[in-house]
Amino acid sequence: MSAQRILVVDDEADIRDTLREILGDEGYDVSVAADATAARAAVARQEPDLVLLDIWMPDTDGISLLREWSESHQLRFPVVMLSGHGTVETAVEATRLGAVDFAEKPLSLAKLLRTVEHALEAGRRRKQAQRTLIPPLVAPVGRSRLMQQLREQVQQVAVHDAPVLFIGEVGTGREAFARYMQAIGPKASEPFVSVTCAGLDDDTSAQRLRGREHDGAVTERGFYDEADGGTLLLTGLEDLTPAVQRMLVADLEDGGYTRVGGSERQPLRMRMVATARPGIESDPGESVRRDLVGHLNVITLRVPPLRDYAEDVPDLLRHYVDRLVDEEKLGFRRFSVAAQNRLRNYPWPGNVRELRNLVQRLLLVGGGEEITLEEIERELAVQQPADEPLVKQDLLALPLREAREHFERAYLLQQLMLCNGKVGQLAKRVGMERTHLYRKLRSLGVDFRQISDD
Repeated sequence: MSAQRILVVDDEADIRDTLREILGDEGYDVSVAADATAARAAVARQEPDLVLLDIWMPDTDGISLLREWSESHQLRFPVVMLSGHGTVETAVEATRLGAVDFAEKPLSLAKLLRTVEHALEAGRRRKQAQRTLIPPLVAPVGRSRLMQQLREQVQQVAVHDAPVLFIGEVGTGREAFARYMQAIGPKASEPFVSVTCAGLDDDTSAQRLRGREHDGAVTERGFYDEADGGTLLLTGLEDLTPAVQRMLVADLEDGGYTRVGGSERQPLRMRMVATARPGIESDPGESVRRDLVGHLNVITLRVPPLRDYAEDVPDLLRHYVDRLVDEEKLGFRRFSVAAQNRLRNYPWPGNVRELRNLVQRLLLVGGGEEITLEEIERELAVQQPADEPLVKQDLLALPLREAREHFERAYLLQQLMLCNGKVGQLAKRVGMERTHLYRKLRSLGVDFRQISDD
């Protein structure tokens, strides 16, 4: 088992060196920071198992840093406050903000080791309690600005009943945010029913949505019945057939429905939520009726692709390792720093779903406790389709020359299309001399005449 990680934050070099030497001799993996700025960077690089945090520091004091971690929901590790001249008030404030202990300097060797052991044990108990009590998917993971803003938007609309349309690529976690919205709102204890639109065919959709009656008695409950008082999620609006869309529009405009075989109108008493591909809210196209989108996008929330908040990848990796270890009893493994860095720079065409599947495969296959960069490279070795958009292509998996050519070809093709195949306009647009540009296009196999004809 790898050593537990302790971060010592103190502006006095002698204290940092002494604590690093003592705790290192006890088998702990110790890193140090001289101020709050260095401490933030250390936590961002790799989350510690324990932080020993001095109160009095030159840039930001320890209490303020603790408050910052607590209010931004980053306090997932135990903190012991250290002070040479603390007061009862600072000790109370530190405890209120989440510190597990408060120790006065100088510490004896016995006192130091006892404090560290108790704090690490408190951290283990806290993590176990969180895993046991917090339902999965209640709080989507991510400390990036994008994720924080999206969680805040969801929190704002959770208290209302208006329909919500979650826009995003497949695999971005749109349903997770829909479930989060219900979990923190007034309907938290009510049913949440998820319907995959691709599974609603013309022959059975009326019965599956509205239910069935015979002689006034319900013989089959539909999705509307099951979601009564709660939330009905329609996943993938673009996959609905025209006939099912007509039925949904009729029910939404009427505010009610009649079960198959029945005669009495039933009110729609649930929050309607849907997910759809990007662009559908402004240009539904031929696949989705504009009036159906109009009923469902009273509020529109955009769930970004994972490549747009890649800084959250290390947190997501740890989150899914913990979940899969707890829920599926898989063996625990930890991603090395090099592996995490590689995955931060991977484009994730399958988004969060692809990340979860990767973690699951690595835990199922097993191996050493540390997941290495070599293992990650083997997992990512399968090439993406050639027609995949450039932002979704894993250029880091290619040799430098091939990656450069791949990028240049995709870049120039896209720019050439914007210039309607006119090389003169392209030269001005990309800042290249025209003769050199002609040679570059030929070397990359780009036929500008064909693009102009098209």
